[in-house]
Amino acid sequence: MNVRGLFALPLLAGVLAGCGIRATQVPTDFGPAPSQARCSPAEPDATEPGAHGMAVQVFLLCGSSMVTVDRTVRVREGAADFERRVLVAQGLLDELAATPSPAEKEAGYSTDVRDGMRVSGPRAGDPDDTLRISASPGDLTSYALAQIICTFSDSAAAGGDGSVILGGPGAERPRRYECTTEVRVRPGSAEPPSGEVVED
Repeated sequence: MNVRGLFALPLLAGVLAGCGIRATQVPTDFGPAPSQARCSPAEPDATEPGAHGMAVQVFLLCGSSMVTVDRTVRVREGAADFERRVLVAQGLLDELAATPSPAEKEAGYSTDVRDGMRVSGPRAGDPDDTLRISASPGDLTSYALAQIICTFSDSAAAGGDGSVILGGPGAERPRRYECTTEVRVRPGSAEPPSGEVVED
């Protein structure tokens, strides 16, 4: 490089700085910026012809909070109320454990609920609306527990009052868990409040 070129470099840097452009020593990619997780409601997938079921909503993770997405669960016609609640709860749990669709993944959706959990009804001595799952609630991650509590409490599987009586496979007494606004917004740090079930 000649002497005149050496003197031109500082001048060029000064011009760039004056235009608000910062000099860089690495190649610049002028392509579109990577998309951010939008956490906006994803478009529902097309329903297969002839598919029928109960329309429900489940809570998935997106960013640091939870959002609801539409799903469908199958419930046998003519099932008694007790059996219907368990069937709905099992369907909800299966949907929570399912991998989000490609469109939902692109929007930032995920789940912390693991596949293989089962739901059963109350045992002797449990309140009538108890749901028991095959994993102890205390062994679940805070995210998974929040997803399950908020999904169950906002469905036909529970009483519809924003809470659900949930127990595990062991001998521990079931507890009443609540889905609060704080849990929905901060499922990783705010565990669903719970308390002993008071019999009427």
